[in-house]
Amino acid sequence: MLSGIHPLLTGPLLLHLDAMGHSDAVVLADAHFPAHRLAARVLDLPGVATPDLMAAIRTVVPLDDAPAVDLMATPDGEQLPVQEELVAASGTSDVRFLDRFAFYDAAAPAYLIVRTGETRVYGNAILRKGVVG
Repeated sequence: MLSGIHPLLTGPLLLHLDAMGHSDAVVLADAHFPAHRLAARVLDLPGVATPDLMAAIRTVVPLDDAPAVDLMATPDGEQLPVQEELVAASGTSDVRFLDRFAFYDAAAPAYLIVRTGETRVYGNAILRKGVVG
């Protein structure tokens, strides 16, 4: 057990977050996301909602310069409740929305994809790690 560490931050996840360098990306993916097709490193956290994981990761990972957070845009541009929750959990209003295929392209070179149990569609985010002060 570690004191002061959010309980959603498992040992393997903390290991990967620690290994990431400045500007490396971590994708927080919903349960529908093609994580294993896109990534070399995938962690599965099936009982976790994506906004909850975002909030937990933000307790230990500072954000990079803009755009530090990308979200997958809906086809009609409507912002869904899960996306509003992701923006709130990120702690920044500087969020870029990418269409589905541009999001996949941006996610493919990420250091890590964490596939959650989020079943709400468009519950995906890319975070870029900033400099730890």
